[in-house]
Amino acid sequence: MNDRHSAHGGFAAIAAIFLVVVLAALGGFMLTFSNTQQLSSAQDVQGSRAYWAARAGLEWAVVALPATPALCAKPVAAPPTPIEGFTIAIDCTRAIYADTGATSGVAPATIYQLTVTASTGTVGSIGYADRSVTASVEK
Repeated sequence: MNDRHSAHGGFAAIAAIFLVVVLAALGGFMLTFSNTQQLSSAQDVQGSRAYWAARAGLEWAVVALPATPALCAKPVAAPPTPIEGFTIAIDCTRAIYADTGATSGVAPATIYQLTVTASTGTVGSIGYADRSVTASVEK
């Protein structure tokens, strides 16, 4: 028998272990990256839903305001039909502009400034999203 030991005998095992470690690290990175992309996409969807919920609340307020000017009293009532998963908050301010000239004959204008905020989740959580929209209405 020949008892010659090769100097290169353990290199294949070390190279295989190194390759397995590199591939495992790459797989872990891909998993983390995929999870981050999924969460980012879900937050984009929630943000879009929050915008449309705020928009729906604003449209409700714009339609309801002329029929019920008391709607601008504090606190403002929320829309009667809540949007699933969202809290709607309406802030309304009223300003009356009148021509002080005695001969103008122009009726005073009332301008309502509406700000509607829709939110879901709790601040600081992954599922939190809120959006605000604003409109001015003259009556």
